[in-house]
Formats: sequence, C-alpha cells, structure tokens
Amino acid sequence: MAKSRKNAGKPHSKSRTGKKTPARKSRTGRGRRRTGKSGRRLSRIVALLVFLGAISGIYLLYLDHKVRTGFEGKRHAVPAQVYGRPLELYPGAKLSPGQLEAEFQRLGYRKVTYPKRPAAWSRNRDRIIVRTRPFAFWDGQESGRYLDLGFRGGVLSSMVDGNGRPQALVRLETPKIGSIYPAHNEDRVPVVLDEVPEILIDMLITIEDRSFYTHHGVDLKAILRAVWANLKAGGVVQGGSTLTQQLAKNLYLTREKSLWRKANEAVMALIIERRFSKDEILSAYLNEIYLGQDGNRAIHGFGLASHFYFNRPLDELDLPRLALLVGMIRGPSLYDPRIHPERAGKRRNLVLDVLHRQDVITAEQKNRAAKAPLGVVSRGKKGGSGYPAFLDLVRRQLRRDYRPEDLTSEGLRIFTTLDPEIQQQTEISLSERLQKLEKRHGLPAGKLEGAAVVARSEGGEILAVVGGRRAGYAGFNRALDARRPIGSLIKPVVYLAALMRPDRYNLVTKLSDEPIHIGGRDGSVWSPRNFDLKNHGEVPLHLALSKSYNVATVRLGMEIGLKPALELLEQLGINRPVQAIPALFLGAVSLSPLEVAQIYQTFAAGGFRSPLRAIREVQAADGSQLQRYPLTVRQAAPVGPVYLLNRNLQEVVRTGTARSLSGFLGDQLNVAGKTGTTNDLKDSWFAGFSGNEVAVVWVGRDDNKPAGLTGAQGALRVWGDIMRRMAPVPLDLPRPESVEAVWIDPVSGLRADARCEGAQEYPFIRGSAPETKAPCVAETDDPLRSLFRRIFE
Repeated sequence: MAKSRKNAGKPHSKSRTGKKTPARKSRTGRGRRRTGKSGRRLSRIVALLVFLGAISGIYLLYLDHKVRTGFEGKRHAVPAQVYGRPLELYPGAKLSPGQLEAEFQRLGYRKVTYPKRPAAWSRNRDRIIVRTRPFAFWDGQESGRYLDLGFRGGVLSSMVDGNGRPQALVRLETPKIGSIYPAHNEDRVPVVLDEVPEILIDMLITIEDRSFYTHHGVDLKAILRAVWANLKAGGVVQGGSTLTQQLAKNLYLTREKSLWRKANEAVMALIIERRFSKDEILSAYLNEIYLGQDGNRAIHGFGLASHFYFNRPLDELDLPRLALLVGMIRGPSLYDPRIHPERAGKRRNLVLDVLHRQDVITAEQKNRAAKAPLGVVSRGKKGGSGYPAFLDLVRRQLRRDYRPEDLTSEGLRIFTTLDPEIQQQTEISLSERLQKLEKRHGLPAGKLEGAAVVARSEGGEILAVVGGRRAGYAGFNRALDARRPIGSLIKPVVYLAALMRPDRYNLVTKLSDEPIHIGGRDGSVWSPRNFDLKNHGEVPLHLALSKSYNVATVRLGMEIGLKPALELLEQLGINRPVQAIPALFLGAVSLSPLEVAQIYQTFAAGGFRSPLRAIREVQAADGSQLQRYPLTVRQAAPVGPVYLLNRNLQEVVRTGTARSLSGFLGDQLNVAGKTGTTNDLKDSWFAGFSGNEVAVVWVGRDDNKPAGLTGAQGALRVWGDIMRRMAPVPLDLPRPESVEAVWIDPVSGLRADARCEGAQEYPFIRGSAPETKAPCVAETDDPLRSLFRRIFE
C-alpha cells in the first residue's frame, strides 16, 4: 500500500516488457483547456471590435458635427463687398465719351453694334447708346435704363431715354473695388441658385455628376462610367467623385492625395446628403468650388470666377464662357486660360462635345461656341483689389463699428467714396512724375517714393488714396502711416492764428524778417534762417507767407504764442500730441498726408471741418441698412480770417513759392496752396485746393536720406499733374459779410484808393483796415495838386 501510494503521482509506469510508458491524460481536461483558450481569444476579438466600433462611432459623430457646423458656417461665410462711388450722368456734367468708356470697362459692360441687353453699349462719334444694369443702391433700387447720350466739348450735353424723353439724372451702378476677406484669403461673390443660368446647372450635372439627384453621396457607377468616358475621349472629361464629394473636399479637407483623405471625403459626402437637401448642396457647391488663384487670394465659386476671368456677373455669361469655367473644375491651374489659353480652349471644347453627345446643346450651339474666343479679360492688379491703400483706410474706419469676423463672413455691402477715375489719374501722375524727377535730378532710379490723398473740399469725402509709386501692391501705406515733418505746410496755421486777432494783425501788417535767436532750456540757441539765406527787413504779412520767409514766421509765431497755435492745430483736426517748441512754427511736427489733408480741407471749406471719410453706408447682405456715415460739419475757425488766409494762399500760387504751378494749370483756376520743404531737402510737400477738390502730395525717400527736392521741385509737380488730369473747378472765394475790401498803398501800407498808383485791394475784417490815408489819397483829394502832378509827370 505504501509503495502504491508512493508511485501514485508519478507520470510513468512499466509495461509488460519492463519499459516505462506515458500516463494517459484525461480527455475531459484537455477539452476544457481548449475551450478556455478559444473563449479568451473570442473575448479579445469581441473587445477589439467593441473598441473599434466605439472609436468609429466617436469619429463618425465628430465628422457629423464637423459637417453640420462647418456646412452651415462656411456656406454663409461671405466676405464684405466694397463698392466705389456711382457715376452720375446729367446734362452739363464734365464727362467725355472716353471717360464714360473707361467707366463701362470698369463695370464690365460690353461694346456691341446696338445694345439689346443690359450692360451693353455702342458709340458713334459723340453719341453713346447704353442699356444700364439695375442696381440696389444704399438709398433704393434703381432699374436698368436705355439711354441715348450726346457729348460736346468734353461735356455731357444731352440725355434721353428710349422714348426720347429728357432725363435729369441717372446713376450707373457702383463699381466693385474689392473685398474684405479673412486671413486664409478666400474670396467669393455669392450666387443664389434660382438666379444661376439653367444651362450651367445642366453642364455641372452632365460633366461632373449625372446621378446627382439619385445617389446618396457616393456613386460607384459614376466612377466606372468616368473611367470609360475618359478613355474614349482621350482626356479627362468626367470625374468619378460626385458633386457632394467635391464639396466635402472643398469645405473640410486638404488637397492631399491619400486613401485616408478619400475615405473621409466619402463618409462626409454621405453625411452631407443625409443632413441637407440637393438644392442646398448644389447651392453650396456653386459658391465653394475652387476655380483659381489671384496672388494670395483663392478664387472660390462661380460668382467670383465670373468677375475674375470675364469681369461680368454670372448671369451675363454665354455658353462658351460657362463651358470654360466648368472645364476648369478638374484643374484650375492646369487649365488657367491666362497662362495656358490653348490647353484651356481644348478643355472647353471637350466639355462642349460631351454636352452635345448628351443632348444638352445642339450641334449648331456646339460649333458656334467652339469657334468663340475664350473672352478672358486681362488680369487686374493682384490681391482682389487695385486700391489697397484706400481699402486699408476703409478697414480702419470700419473697425470702430464692426468686429473683424463680421467684415469677413457676413457678406456686408460697403459703399465708399472712392472715385476710380480720380484714383487712376492720381496713381499715374505720381508714378510717372517720380520717374521724371529721378532722371531730371540725377537721383537713383526707384529710390523716390510718394503718397497722395484727394478729397472733396465740401464734405470731406475721400476720392483717392495712393500709398506709394507702386499703387496696386499692398504694403507700407505712406498716405496713412508715413509721418514726416511737414515743413512750411504748417505756416498757414500760424498765419491764421494771427489773422484771428484782427485788432492786431491783417494781411498788410508789417513783420520783421531780421535775424532772431531763441534760447532753449538746455542752454542751446536756435537761430532760424530763410531758405535764400537772406533777411528782408520789414515785410507785409501776406508777402511773408507767399514767399515762405522762415524768420518772419518764427517772429510772428513767438508773438502769438505756442499755445494758441497748438490749440488751433487741434481744432483743425490734428489729435496727436505735438511738442510745444518754437521749431513748430517751421513744421517740426510729423504728420501723414491724410492728416495734412484734414487741415487743408478745413481751409478749403472756409473754416468748417468735416472729418475725412471713406465710407457712405454699410448694408447687410439682404440690403437692410446697418450703419450710415453721414456728413458732419464743425466750425473750426471763423470764416473771415479763413477767407483772408485763402486769398493769401492764392497769392502763394500766383506770385509766391508755388508760382510754377501756372505751367500746369494756367492762371484762370485761381487755386490755392502751399509748398513744404524740410531740412536737408528730405521731404517735399505740396497741399492745395481748387473749387471742388483738396489734394496733398508728399515726395521723399523711405530711408530718410535727402531727396534733393524742394516742395516746388517735387511734390508740386505731382500735384499739378493730378489736377490737370482732373479738370478742376476754378476756386472762386465768396467774400463773407464780415470782410470788406480796402485799397492799400504798397509803399506806406496805408489806406488808398483806386486812383493811387500801384495801389492794391486787400480783404480786411471789417473795422481792422488802416484808417490813416496814404499821401497819394491826399493828392487825389486836392484837384489843384492833382492837376500840377499830372502836368509835371
């Protein structure tokens, strides 16, 4: 028994031969162990499937959320559209046929033999017939018109409608001058599905997705059909992706080519189809599809592409142009009609062939469209706008009332004051004159820079802003941000401050131009000198300003004081801190051209300051009014002293430092202005105004090295070029009631009359003219003395 128990646990036993044999295992135990292993393996598989299912479910929920929020958000993210001024047509308007043709070109009007549709015109010498587009202005809808226009001598002489009835005033639609799009530089012009040409919808369905209205986002049959069609055509005429897949790619995904992106695209397409209707999908596709690149701006949607390639609204495109856009979907860069016109033409014709084979168009339509030119307009200035400096100003003025995301996604309609014609002429004037100045004065080519601002004298509406000689390129905006010493442009402020004290100063008050020495707090001594390095003794106030005498100006400034001059500068619209030092009287204050324009606008408006504005009104996408920017006027200086100053500024142009301006404009315009030059000839300025516009020009170098130009040698010439191109209104200064005209003897400065030899008439604030009569008046009052004087003479 002991032995039996001892060997009971041993695995082997002896056989009859005496050899050990393995002990037999229990079949029940082995089956139990196999079942345990299989169960554990199955549990792991189930757990893995549950985990993957959970991850997939979470990922699907994520994609569903992304599709829902992204689709709703992105399809309504429309950049603000910015418009310029409407061109007003009325008999008597200064407008030539050539200028009107330029406006038609900006608006995308077509020249035809006879206009039968809107946005078309014809010309026969001095007669133009046009059919205008309807347009929703900020103050109401204006319908399209048929107009017969007659011109004579650079003036619109007659305007009648189709029934021969005279028309008093008609506005052309406002030209679009740009968009305010988000940081990712996507731009679009939204289109409404009901307003899209029906043939375009047929083209998209035929070329891109014939089963669009029956599939659920992905169409395997379409993939096979596209492969077969492309093989037969010998080129890519169809794609395998549905419109919904293409939309998903444009809205959410990158252009990376990978199976993972393709899988995401398919899943998102299924979600889009489940969440949104076919019309919503088609509408989003029309507005989101990528159709090209304009510098750093992406061209999205058929609405914007129509303007970008053809300068027309989508509903005005014909069959060949629409076929070209549809053909570009497969490769906007590959089929860019500006870069690859031959390739784009072949692609368009392939599309036309498919449309014909599918009975979408007739053989005659196909043949006629295939023979048509591409019709692409020349590329404009990059970046979506030819007016980056002006749009920069618009953005800055809008920031006071709107969030950045509102401007880039809400589809606002912003109506501005920009006059494209004046803007273009200002750009040309600055660029061409800078080149001439460099050649004439032996300056390094391309080193001179400049800036210009043009505004309405009454109302302060900004008509043009040029931020540099390469006006079409965004960059440093010198018109707004180049704060440079303004030199003698400050002098009218000093003289106005004096003329506002009529009991002490008038235009003939004698000023000393003898040397002056002013001590500083640090012990230094400032001794200003005249530009001609001479002193001129006693000079009348009006002559000191017209000849821009530095010494006389400083003496006058010291008499009136720094505080009154600074206060007046603030009233004229300068809000930045200005250092209270005597050198202020000679322009030791740095301002931008825009700030200088505000000062001179106040002069031009007779002392009434209107804050310079670039915006008229802002509308929501549906046309409802959001914000108006009405005219505001504030009296900054009395009208009488401002009238005296403006008469003096006319003298500056007539006989003073700006007398060379007559070579540009003649003498009949009577414009007023002032030259400005800074130390070492680093800055050249001119500011002035005609009867309806005020303009400021700065010329210099960005590296602050001497430009070698006085105000008369540089900026004045640019200013003269600008005004000459604009055909300005003569400056006729109406004399206010507070001012009287008095004859003055130039020798004695005393009261004279018209009979005195050399006497001149000057304006005075009533009661401030000299009471003492000049000797010549006494002689003319005595008949006997007058007789003897005439005899001896």
